[in-house]
Amino acid sequence: MKSDYLIILLFFLSLCSFSQDITKFAKEEVITDLITLRESLKDAHYNLYVYTSEQEFDAVYLEVKASVIKDSLNLLEATSIFQRLISVVNNGHTEIDFPGQSYGQYAYAGGTVFPLELAFEDDKSLVRKNFSNNDLIKIGSEILSINGVAISEVLSKIYPQISAERPYFKNAKLEMYSFPRLYWQVFGKQDDFEVEIRSNETVKKYSIKAVSLIEGYEMKRTEVLNAKKTLRFFEESAYLNPGDFGGEETKYREFIDSAFVKIKERKSKNLIVDLRNNRGGDNSFSDYLVSYFADKPFKWNSSFTLKSSKFLKEHVRVNNDTTDVYFQQILTHKNGEIYEYEFAAHPPKSIQKRFVGEVYVLVNRQSHSQSAVTAAQIQDYRFGTIVGEETGDYPSLYASQFQYVLSNTGIAVKVSKGYIIRVNGSTKEEGVIPDIFIKDHLLDEDDEILDGLLKRIDQKD
Repeated sequence: MKSDYLIILLFFLSLCSFSQDITKFAKEEVITDLITLRESLKDAHYNLYVYTSEQEFDAVYLEVKASVIKDSLNLLEATSIFQRLISVVNNGHTEIDFPGQSYGQYAYAGGTVFPLELAFEDDKSLVRKNFSNNDLIKIGSEILSINGVAISEVLSKIYPQISAERPYFKNAKLEMYSFPRLYWQVFGKQDDFEVEIRSNETVKKYSIKAVSLIEGYEMKRTEVLNAKKTLRFFEESAYLNPGDFGGEETKYREFIDSAFVKIKERKSKNLIVDLRNNRGGDNSFSDYLVSYFADKPFKWNSSFTLKSSKFLKEHVRVNNDTTDVYFQQILTHKNGEIYEYEFAAHPPKSIQKRFVGEVYVLVNRQSHSQSAVTAAQIQDYRFGTIVGEETGDYPSLYASQFQYVLSNTGIAVKVSKGYIIRVNGSTKEEGVIPDIFIKDHLLDEDDEILDGLLKRIDQKD
């Protein structure tokens, strides 16, 4: 499962540092791509109407199509139009990414953004970072309105650009992409803002100015999805962050091998695996990690089914190795047919290499895709104890993305062609529920989940 949610600003700046967003598409080109988008979703998605009705999908399509009234549209406008249709599917892995190229071009042209980054907790929109010129706005303050528009209405206009199964996950993705970026996408450039803020039961209004997108915002913050390969030790506990489940697999395995050698040498009694703020990736990475503390052969799902389709077959013939068994099966099954694809059980490491102490796995609402599936896998096999808060992503989910590009606009579309059911067979529409719940406040630099677990371990010892 691939999950490339994170947009790196500097990458897009390197692509488009020489120009502004001047690409234009004729109205007819955009509508043609919109029709292609609709037809590809109907043909290739595993179960298009699982979270929305056919009537609602068709109604949104007609509404979106009717909104295309300009003779020409730029890349940002086209992207926003297509996102409005694909997001109504309410499937986090069926999506069109944040318009990073347009954002990069806007940044390099001297763009500005809203100066407050937000976190969403307990049905409140809270200030996570304040990059404005007004230090009276405190971290944790609740934003009630922006320029006279209630924050609930602001969010209702942003949500159609985000694909997710439920509001909890939409808010997690909004935190991930960041509120200032999506506010710019929906409302455009604004130089001045009046914000209404509640702090300590007192409501006040503040006037603040936009900040430079690059120097005033991007260069001062860190991405929410920031998992990095890390090994640390806390007395008798080893802390391991494996990083995302992607990249160069050989180097990933070398890091995991080396980490567990050191953990063995330290004779650590507890292993803490951190899957927070993790974008996910591929099961070949996560299974290799789990093999170091699994005590029996294991799988990462109880069922993995795929849907073959005419659109998918055309994509596979052009883009994939058709001698590979996985892609061969797509081509040999009938259009519209759903079939099981079997994964072999993964063996645990030998007892000499394996960690045999207590295992704890940290998760939060930013544990995405394969990281959520892996946490569920560990929980269901009882390989470890899950600690933190509910994940945004479901562990039984419509995923196994494939990506294609709309022919006129060149906009990439990701579609879920498969359905994965977690190891215990539950298809309940919820994230991974921790065995030990500890709230992860993104508002501060404190690590409530890790610190809380270490205190529990100390008390237990």
